[in-house]
Amino acid sequence: MVRRIASQVHKQVSRLMRVNYIKDEPAWYEAVLQFPPLPLPPKSPPIRHESSRHSKLVPPKHKPVNIAYLEDEVRRQFFCDHPFEAFRPVSIVEGGTVAEEHPVQGKDWIRLSQRGKCPSPEDAVRFAVNLHKYHKVSLTIAYTRAVAEFRALRAEHDIASSFSRMEAEAYGAIFPSEVDRTFQKEDMVYKAPERKRALDEGALLARKRWRAILIIDSGMSNTWSKGHEYAKLQDQGIRPRHT
Repeated sequence: MVRRIASQVHKQVSRLMRVNYIKDEPAWYEAVLQFPPLPLPPKSPPIRHESSRHSKLVPPKHKPVNIAYLEDEVRRQFFCDHPFEAFRPVSIVEGGTVAEEHPVQGKDWIRLSQRGKCPSPEDAVRFAVNLHKYHKVSLTIAYTRAVAEFRALRAEHDIASSFSRMEAEAYGAIFPSEVDRTFQKEDMVYKAPERKRALDEGALLARKRWRAILIIDSGMSNTWSKGHEYAKLQDQGIRPRHT
């Protein structure tokens, strides 16, 4: 027999006796019916003390070390002083191999222009840190010098680009704007063979959709005879065909 709760044993025995599974009545059956066991009390919720609700959390013994680099501090200050540099497009696509370090670094790097005539913000940040580490210059002076050289090289590059554009325009070159370039790309798409073929098919379908194409073969000529031809065929017993 399956184990039951004390208050359900006599009920289960009654059901078994009703189906003749138990032939003889147990000796305790009448006594249990007269004095049934007490039902189990409902399970009370656990007692919660007021102190356990507001217990203080024990802080961990080992805290992670704050990882900070000097380049992060310089980079943060650089973009605070030059916020529009963050809007310049930069490719973040990773190549198959890791790019090698520039050969000019360490104590040999004394001018920002050694990395190129158009330096990036990252070049300026690394140059300031390089001056501070390898040339024993305070970080404030190193940052001021790096920013000054960065601005000078950028100004030189902008002026050279402006004069190159003016010279090219003087020789007949045309530099379309972004809007004109967008329209040119759209024209190239529309002039493509696949696109032109699709447009031709669409125009043909549109013309067929709004033009009635009728094939008249009634046995009469295409000229208007004021009904004489129709009457003549009727007299001859020929029925016109309208298709």
